[in-house]
Amino acid sequence: MEIATVVKANGGCEADRRRLRRLRCSVKDYDWGKIGSDSLVYRVYAANSDDQIDPTRPYAELWMGTHESGPSYLEDADGSNGVTLRSWITENPKSLGDRVLEKWGCDLPFLFKVLSVARPLSIQAHPDKKLAKKMHKAHPNLYKDDNHKPEMALAYTQFEALCGFIPLQELKSVIQAIPEIEELVGSEEANQVFCISEPDEEKVKSVVRTIFTLLMSADPDTTKKIVSKLKRRLHMESQERQLTDKEWLVLKLEKQYPNDIGVISAFFFNYVKLNPGEALYLGANEPHAYLFGECLEVMATSDNVVRAGLTSKPLDIQTLCSMLSYKLGYPEILKGSRIRPYITRYLPPFEEFEVDLCDLPSGASTVFPSVPGPSLLLVLQGEGRMSTEASADGISMGDVLFVPADTEIHLRSSSDLKLYRAGINSRFLYPL
Repeated sequence: MEIATVVKANGGCEADRRRLRRLRCSVKDYDWGKIGSDSLVYRVYAANSDDQIDPTRPYAELWMGTHESGPSYLEDADGSNGVTLRSWITENPKSLGDRVLEKWGCDLPFLFKVLSVARPLSIQAHPDKKLAKKMHKAHPNLYKDDNHKPEMALAYTQFEALCGFIPLQELKSVIQAIPEIEELVGSEEANQVFCISEPDEEKVKSVVRTIFTLLMSADPDTTKKIVSKLKRRLHMESQERQLTDKEWLVLKLEKQYPNDIGVISAFFFNYVKLNPGEALYLGANEPHAYLFGECLEVMATSDNVVRAGLTSKPLDIQTLCSMLSYKLGYPEILKGSRIRPYITRYLPPFEEFEVDLCDLPSGASTVFPSVPGPSLLLVLQGEGRMSTEASADGISMGDVLFVPADTEIHLRSSSDLKLYRAGINSRFLYPL
């Protein structure tokens, strides 16, 4: 049901513009998703949609936003899908707020997702704006957007990922400990890493770029032989010593993607394990691969992905190796900042987005203050009541709502309520 309208007689049009809009959202059944009701995506989609849902399929991503590859629709009064959110925004541009409209036009600059990851996604990176425009122009069917795609993953469960290149000292240890890398790239090239130091940042990047590109570009037959050799060695050594977490991960990856160069390249990346409520953010040109768990993901509105391993999808190894920043070091983990009772904010260094997490105990209340930009709200647990100056109605798990700019929201829970708000980055909305 559409949120009930409670419009004051002296301000009907303005109040109606600020009315919350219930959304019906799109789902993706990529093969790395969790199956049926094991998937958070499945459970949210089942609550959000009237569609007949096959419980035997994988459910990987729920998309909330305006991207044409997975659009959201306004819910009509009878509960069916109405116009797309993007069409509605085009007809109601003031819902974005002046500053957002001036910067990004009649579209949401962010895309909000739920991810349920049962097996690793590809080793990948997303291009910056300049490269995205170039790639889109050259290959519009493969790279459908001319926009960059910085992103943030906020863990809902324990969540694992490979992200960014390991620090220099750790890389030196890896080259020493994993002889298969030297076999693939050559001893002269591999040993360059021992002749550099952290203060010489450009030299470090150059050496790592050379080694990583040689590794990822290795001949498939050679790769197959070396990956098999690595697997045999680790299995033998596991009888005599405790393997590291990274070594166990590599064996697991090899089972899922045998003979894939991504198995060995995993040694180059940070192995990140997020607890629920921790977030990881990624800029353009940073390598990563989500491995397992469920998260809320928000990104700039784009679906550009350059892949180089751990996938059956098309690879573009040379583009990926040439575009990476080759920054070394462990990524920053965001734990969020409490901005008011029951609300925690995750603020990455990107203009397009931020995320608020509201954990509201049964019978408690809180307020999302009005902001001069649009938001998307997702309810993942519990029930409660939401009201604005224009509307009031009950909310429950699976509800997704578009919040126009300049709309204050009052929440009261009738059971423990967990709700997420994706919106424009506060540093953009309130510049110093």
